[in-house]
Amino acid sequence: MMFSAAMLAILATMLMALARSFMGPTIYDRVLAINSGGTATVLFIAVLGFMMGRPDFLDIALAYALINFIGTIAVLKFFKFGNLGGSDPVDVSVYTADQKDT
Repeated sequence: MMFSAAMLAILATMLMALARSFMGPTIYDRVLAINSGGTATVLFIAVLGFMMGRPDFLDIALAYALINFIGTIAVLKFFKFGNLGGSDPVDVSVYTADQKDT
């Protein structure tokens, strides 16, 4: 019963993170919301694995956590520098939500 309540709370957190990722207002708010949703997904997988008696779900949750972390760093690096390691920068001004049309 307690783990079912925990799973419902995690699902509510995931829905709130999803809503924030659509509302914005800046790209950094959206990236943070997606990262929080990924962390909630890791917790959901871990609790689900515990409830089902499948400890191998923890390995899946850890792998997903690493992918979530590396993906977040890559997206933030792209939006800050305009590339992921190449020599020619990309104009990222078209991706910012708070820039006015001139």
